[in-house]
Amino acid sequence: VQLVESGGGLVQPGGSLRLSCAAVENIFRINTMGWYRQALGKERELVATITSGDSTNYGDSVKGRFTISRDNAKNTVSLQMNSLTPEDTAVYHCKAELSIIGTLWGQGTQVTVSS
Repeated sequence: VQLVESGGGLVQPGGSLRLSCAAVENIFRINTMGWYRQALGKERELVATITSGDSTNYGDSVKGRFTISRDNAKNTVSLQMNSLTPEDTAVYHCKAELSIIGTLWGQGTQVTVSS
């Protein structure tokens, strides 16, 4: 099983991006999925999480701008990011908590917000 992220890139301030993460070749039940980010020189921080029952939790800095969703049938989680600012620039990592095998992290995808 591995987590494969996509959708990062360069966007202007005020723009939008959508990140996706797929649990490839997975046979285990996935509990909570989420996104975390790490900016250069800073610690990794919570962006958003979503449980298998679709309960969500957001970091304070993204509330009202980002929306997390998941497709349990496809083992995917997505992050819609709107009203992006330069402070959102970071490497975004997907995380999944799976039964039996525990926590997995994706390799990360770069999001750069700049004019």
